[in-house]
Amino acid sequence: MAGLKLNWVLFVNLTTYIVLSIAGRDFYNILGLSRSASTHAIKKAYRQLAKELHPDKNKDDPDASQKFQDLGAAYEVLSDPEKREMYDRCGEECLKKDGMMNGNMDPFASFFGDFSFHFGGESHHQHETPKGSNVVIDLHVTLEELYSGNFIEITRNKAVIKAAKGTRKCNCRQELVTRNLGNGRFQMTQQAVCSECPNVKLVNEERTLEVEVEPGMVDGQETKFTAEGEPHLDGEPGDLILKICTIPHPVFERRGDDLYTNITISMQDALTGFTIDIKHLDGHKVAIQRDKITKHGARIRKKGEGMPNYENNNLHGTLYVTFDVAFPDTEFTDEQKEDIKKLLQQTSVNRVYNGIRGV
Repeated sequence: MAGLKLNWVLFVNLTTYIVLSIAGRDFYNILGLSRSASTHAIKKAYRQLAKELHPDKNKDDPDASQKFQDLGAAYEVLSDPEKREMYDRCGEECLKKDGMMNGNMDPFASFFGDFSFHFGGESHHQHETPKGSNVVIDLHVTLEELYSGNFIEITRNKAVIKAAKGTRKCNCRQELVTRNLGNGRFQMTQQAVCSECPNVKLVNEERTLEVEVEPGMVDGQETKFTAEGEPHLDGEPGDLILKICTIPHPVFERRGDDLYTNITISMQDALTGFTIDIKHLDGHKVAIQRDKITKHGARIRKKGEGMPNYENNNLHGTLYVTFDVAFPDTEFTDEQKEDIKKLLQQTSVNRVYNGIRGV
């Protein structure tokens, strides 16, 4: 019986190995996601892993290049609804048979309009082809989006080059032309030489682009969409560059990974204590409790309640809360004033000093 059970286990393992070999790579496992993952989850996981697994950052890992290629293949398939449906039905081999897999895919070439990532070192690509101008636009985002992350769709109207009837002169250049004038005399002149190319026209098109606002991003941080800038008749389009620009928040102010806010309390609460909840950027409550006297201008810290760190979202800055004490508007009677003096039992501390020096 024991031998039969062992043979059955070996059979199951062998069958699983054969099925996996036929089906190809497990793209969901490569991205660390379940088969029900949304498109946004796929894009977010890909972007994070692309930074972690880039060969330039893992030079000591002999499998770094293969891992990076597997990641690119996983994103290529799962981010495309048609390819994902076929992959879910019959695996990677079906895609290869139908010619739907790009074996030489650059993982960054199709992610959100060709993002450009740079991990240091010198670039070995020499771009001699002329390019159109880059378009730089501020992307106004809320502090809530920078805290939790978000995907934003933007609509871009851009001029696109289309084929037109006829030909045109292009790639014009100056060449040195030598003419023989006889009797050993020569004349050298500059002459414009142009190629005959198909004619083109500029047509306005509307594009919908999706950009990910990652948790912890900071003002000035850029996201680049390759070839979404201004066109060039004889070359490549420029790039569209979106720069993060935070919209002022009514409650919180950001400084690095830290957040600052103020709470106004009554004099009664300042003297007797209080409990208050601050609604944070993602909706969770931060409890503030004071059982002792709170002075005007006092500040407390709540560690871990600041902004997420961009490089490591598990790390958060500090939330600083400053208290402002609101004095009562009512006038007290002489009897009430005497009661207050008896209650506080506070001696006079009046003094005159140069307060500017301490600012």
